[in-house]
Amino acid sequence: MDIRSTLQSLAGTFPRRRMRTLGRQFLAATADCRTAQQTVLRDLLKLNGNSDFGREHGLDRATNTEEFRRCIQVSDYEYYRPWIEKLKTGHQAAMLGPDNPLLMFTLSSGTTADTKFIPVSRRFLDDYRRGWKTWAIFAYDDHFVATGQKIVQFVSHHEQFHSEGGTPCGNISGLAARMQSPFVIRFMYTIPFEVARIENAEAKYYAAMRAGVADGRVGTVTTANPSTLLHVARFADKHRETLIRDISDGTLSSEFEIAGDIRTELTRRLKPQRRRAAELERIVERTGHLYPKDYWDNTQFLAVWTGGSCAAYFESVRECFGDLPTRDHGLHASEGRMTIPLEDNCCDGVLDVMSNFFEFIPADEYGTQDPTVLEAHQLDIDTDYYILLTTGSGLYRYDICDVVRCTGFCGTTPLLRFLHKGAHIANLTGEKISESQIVESVRLGADVLEVELDQFTAMPVWGEPPGYRLVIEETGASSLSTWDRLADRVDRSLQELNMEYREKRSTGRLAPLQLTQIPAGSWSRFASKRRQKSGGSLEQYKHPCLIPDLESSNAFLRDFAPGSGLTGQAT
Repeated sequence: MDIRSTLQSLAGTFPRRRMRTLGRQFLAATADCRTAQQTVLRDLLKLNGNSDFGREHGLDRATNTEEFRRCIQVSDYEYYRPWIEKLKTGHQAAMLGPDNPLLMFTLSSGTTADTKFIPVSRRFLDDYRRGWKTWAIFAYDDHFVATGQKIVQFVSHHEQFHSEGGTPCGNISGLAARMQSPFVIRFMYTIPFEVARIENAEAKYYAAMRAGVADGRVGTVTTANPSTLLHVARFADKHRETLIRDISDGTLSSEFEIAGDIRTELTRRLKPQRRRAAELERIVERTGHLYPKDYWDNTQFLAVWTGGSCAAYFESVRECFGDLPTRDHGLHASEGRMTIPLEDNCCDGVLDVMSNFFEFIPADEYGTQDPTVLEAHQLDIDTDYYILLTTGSGLYRYDICDVVRCTGFCGTTPLLRFLHKGAHIANLTGEKISESQIVESVRLGADVLEVELDQFTAMPVWGEPPGYRLVIEETGASSLSTWDRLADRVDRSLQELNMEYREKRSTGRLAPLQLTQIPAGSWSRFASKRRQKSGGSLEQYKHPCLIPDLESSNAFLRDFAPGSGLTGQAT
């Protein structure tokens, strides 16, 4: 996000007018949602319509929504995979127009061998940065004091590796951060950009908190997932003695694995801060902990996701950070930004009508042969929808598999609340586990151990940290040690199949997979209950191998496994 521009807009006359203009433009667009969206669609078709993909699908000739829809069907990543593979080799014209260069690929959850490579073009990046500027002008208007304080921001590197054609692959937040001047980064952010380059997760957290804890002038703490906030707070508390000693001495602990060039650059900036170290020691003596609510006691707000399963973290987050206002980041993904929240302590956001073209499928029609497809201004309040994205990076009518609820309108533009990933995806900390990944992991584990499983279901379970539970019916065919080994094998297979799950497990943000047995006959009772609720027939019933959301998981465990004991756990 381009925070410097935001701060300048609040402190300087001309820059402030410029940024105010951006805010006014956004609100004006929300007043006439349909016109704003039609303008975006025409611009995107003109920009990329002359690509190989565009010409093959007739997008170069489409001028309105009706023609656009006739050209291309609702699609997913697999539909675009062959074209993205061409992009990865350096063939930009496969999906992008000549005035819209490819800058990088941002990586999204998928299998480790088959990670989703989402193209980031110049137009996409411009939209991404404008969305963050719009978010920031409203957020910092409400928290003016924070404009004169530092920002703690956790980002990942944008250049983790390169595609066959030499295009950087990584995280778009890292690219946006890197585009700011070194002066801005040093002046406004506590965590040096070089920290994003550290590969070892523990070392990365240490280096980030070594810089962060040393600075008491923090006004804003921002990261996407609240699980990260909780993890870094507890990490710093766990390593408080090392952190305080390093802050006092102006050193960087050798305990953590940091590449030599990065260590040199970080160490060059350090100096002894004995007064700050003494303050931190007094905090520990007084509280028994080293938590952000004490050493960042001037923090004005947290910028983080608050919707969906993220809400479950906030009781624990408040224990570490205090009872601070939260400003939701808005609904955004690797594929594009979707909403911009305008208020604290609310996950509802205004659709970002200036960035992408949006379509919506009513949730109760999703998966049917010919579902209704609506434009943004056509939504109904208190109704759930799946979102389709058309973006500046050459994705059209892309099903991102996010379920949202329309909660109201800003002008004629809908306010949207993220509910959860689609019916076949679970997401506690950003891992986005699919039902197919669960099925494949269980199959691999059962094959290796030579055990037979009939029906099974995986589901998220809350805890500190949260994790997943694999539920099977009781059977006397295998021993407890076999179930222990199966839980471990499924857990390892999930890590191999899903890079985000692997990363969250390695850093302790997800607990090892658990395996629980439920009484024989439970699956039959479960199926009967679901059929009664849906009105479906026995022939139409499909056993869910994944229950994706916490509410449904809790309901299942309450109804079918009250007090059930743990019979296997991954190590």
